[in-house]
Amino acid sequence: MRLREAFESGKFALTAEVAPPKGTDLSHVMEEVEVFKGRVHGVNVTDLQSSVMKMGSLTVCHLIKDKGVEPVFQVTCRDRNRLALQSDLLNASALGIENVLCLTGDYTTLGDHPQAKPVFDLDSVQLLQAAVKLQNGEDMAGEKLEGNPKFFLGAVVNPGADPLEPQLIKMEKKIKAGAQFFQTQAVYDPSIFERFMKEASKFKVPVMLGIVMLKSAGMAKYMNENVAGVFVPDALIAEMKETPKEDRPKKSVEICARLIKEMKDMCQGVHLMPLGWGKHVPAILDAVGL
Repeated sequence: MRLREAFESGKFALTAEVAPPKGTDLSHVMEEVEVFKGRVHGVNVTDLQSSVMKMGSLTVCHLIKDKGVEPVFQVTCRDRNRLALQSDLLNASALGIENVLCLTGDYTTLGDHPQAKPVFDLDSVQLLQAAVKLQNGEDMAGEKLEGNPKFFLGAVVNPGADPLEPQLIKMEKKIKAGAQFFQTQAVYDPSIFERFMKEASKFKVPVMLGIVMLKSAGMAKYMNENVAGVFVPDALIAEMKETPKEDRPKKSVEICARLIKEMKDMCQGVHLMPLGWGKHVPAILDAVGL
């Protein structure tokens, strides 16, 4: 089940997400990947998410591909200059990794090494442009390549941004730069997503609704206060608060399924971010009939 083929054939595309370990023990990641096998069209591997030092995305993408799961290689511009970014894109292609999600990246002060020097030589739009240039047989300096990579390029968009207009302008720039599909930031309010899709549908590029599994009322409040453009309605926070701790995974599955049912007709796919609760993803998909 290839992601590109799912979109091209008009299927409703499904992706999930795993985070590399902080260390070398990949057992938990591989357990989650086994759960996703046969249920999703691709699995995103995060790239030092929230600027926390972990194993790299590329290595984990290669290992899950060996397990028969199609990876989505997340690449951020925070830690590498244009030399290293282009090199990693070629590395991915050599390993048979086609799906690339281009991100600017979180600032280093958010993470566990706040003293780390950020790079940001390129941003996500320029990274998309660089990937397209590589596909066309030359690097950013105009030097010819010996063999061209082939990518299916993705980008992110934030439907909950206020004002929305700058997001739509950036989205259009990303499409012109080479983005072939989009995954959104977490959305919990169907009216916000509907407002966004009314504008975004004119671009005629597939959009995947992003949903982070809620683990607690505290987590929902934290996202509201700290993640720009993410809004968890009070009703959902109250639902999580009233749920006993042992029943929270079941409640989270129920909420995700309900949200997907309400919004799936507006978009071309769903991207689930379980944050370590990957074993519950099949229950969400079953509840929605996907």
